[in-house]
Amino acid sequence: MATHFNTDTYRQSSQFLTDSFQRGLARWNRERLSPQFPEADWSAVLERDTRMLRLEGAYIEELRREIAAEAARVPTEPQAFVAWFENLKEVGPGQGDALFPWLADEATRDELRWFFEQEAAGEAGFDDLVAYTQVKLPAQAKLELARNYWDEMGRGNAKGMHGPMLDALVETLEVDPVIENTVWESLALANAMTAMATSRRYAWHSVGALGVIELTAPGRSAMVAKGLRRIGLSEKQRRYFDLHAVLDIKHSEDWNREALIPLIAEDPRRATAIAEGALMRLTCGARCFERYRAKFWESC
Repeated sequence: MATHFNTDTYRQSSQFLTDSFQRGLARWNRERLSPQFPEADWSAVLERDTRMLRLEGAYIEELRREIAAEAARVPTEPQAFVAWFENLKEVGPGQGDALFPWLADEATRDELRWFFEQEAAGEAGFDDLVAYTQVKLPAQAKLELARNYWDEMGRGNAKGMHGPMLDALVETLEVDPVIENTVWESLALANAMTAMATSRRYAWHSVGALGVIELTAPGRSAMVAKGLRRIGLSEKQRRYFDLHAVLDIKHSEDWNREALIPLIAEDPRRATAIAEGALMRLTCGARCFERYRAKFWESC
């Protein structure tokens, strides 16, 4: 059975778990991470960015407080930590959610389209997140993230790049994944992942958050792929989800062995930060699943 954290108190009192804040943060992330040219008013932009970074940091710290007690109990011995980490696939927030069997077996084409539109709009770009996270990491972990990134890049083959596969599915399903049409829970997930990857203050958190995606994505991807196959999409059209249902299993094994174990062996303090990142990512995901179910099933 999945572990569920009581998040009602956080939602009711939070200034960050709202449409307006998450959409504003998502727009800022989109702008600041896009390639640009020097501007005459760069100092004004820097002042705005400083304000936004403070707000982003406060949002992440709120997420940390939500899961801090659970993370503090995590073992810091490398093998014991990985055993705890791998068990998140069974007991972590959002795992075993009834949404995904329903998507596989019952959802209509329009329901699958809406689900995918939310997921695509909230996609922070795993390749870019890995690239940001690997900066200045110790060599063994850095190499593992490099191998993961190379797979995301199709190993140098444009047709194998994961990002364009996702874009192709957007075209196939004729969805419009824009911030304005996206529920705040999906934006909050992408914003949290972006914050952890782009701030060196949360680099170890990002390692945990990215690693737990690799750990938990295969089962969900397989069920989404089944739903897409059921509504008539071809093998080529659903390739993004079919690929992640298989490839991420190996990615997770490699990440745990080549990144988590050596990082924690070198400094056990990293275990708590990595655990926090994983739990923050799963908690954000669980909120998405709950919101999606509320959309589809009024009784939930």
